[in-house]
Amino acid sequence: MSILSQFDLTGKTALVTGCDTGLGMGMATALAEAGASIVGASIVEDYSAVKNAVEATGQKFTYHKVDISDRPSLYAFINKVKAENKKIDILVNNAGIIMRKPAAEHPDEYWDKVIDINLNAQFILGREFGKDMIANGGGKIIFTCSLLSFQGGINVPGYTASKSAVAGLVRAFGNEWGSKGVCVNGIAPGYIATNNTQALREDPERSASILSRIPAGRWGVPEDFKGPVVFLASPASDYVNGTVLFVDGGWMAR
Repeated sequence: MSILSQFDLTGKTALVTGCDTGLGMGMATALAEAGASIVGASIVEDYSAVKNAVEATGQKFTYHKVDISDRPSLYAFINKVKAENKKIDILVNNAGIIMRKPAAEHPDEYWDKVIDINLNAQFILGREFGKDMIANGGGKIIFTCSLLSFQGGINVPGYTASKSAVAGLVRAFGNEWGSKGVCVNGIAPGYIATNNTQALREDPERSASILSRIPAGRWGVPEDFKGPVVFLASPASDYVNGTVLFVDGGWMAR
């Protein structure tokens, strides 16, 4: 097998949550460019941008509108995806939310919503599609982690707690499922120009402080994640398991 053929995803089906914008759309498009059909999920009504991007590659795109913080809706979505697809070969657990307020003022409502979306739903999706991957003899699961899987952050205690736990799920699932052909890994984005970082980018002082620490000297963009996600979704990473890959312009090296 040639090295480039190891990155070929032809005939695979990938489920990407939070696919409608930013990193999710970038990763869905990259997987399609590598040959995978895409099942996308998000909470928005308008998914035309990602639909057009995926279909421009010649691959099939199917969309599901779902609120993954609502447990009955989440299970209904899972059942529908399983009914409509022979199997899911690749799961990109990307959907997430960030809610900002200092820890001493962080309300239960913020905490509960962030934990439900960023952690509880991620566990359930990983478990439900992971068990099928085990039965099918293999698969790839990729979680979107964060620099705050490893750092404390400011004004985002729920987000930090959830992303720290997601990095733990990467290791826990990876330990149990590696011998069963299921590789479970994470991608930890640095400071990326997406909706989640708009408030930081619009604060001149914070933006300058952040950029001063990034060796690459710039905010990341969704295109920076195309190579990493295809690598982790493909046979090229079959001996990579239980790890979190930093895509951060060198932030964590400082």
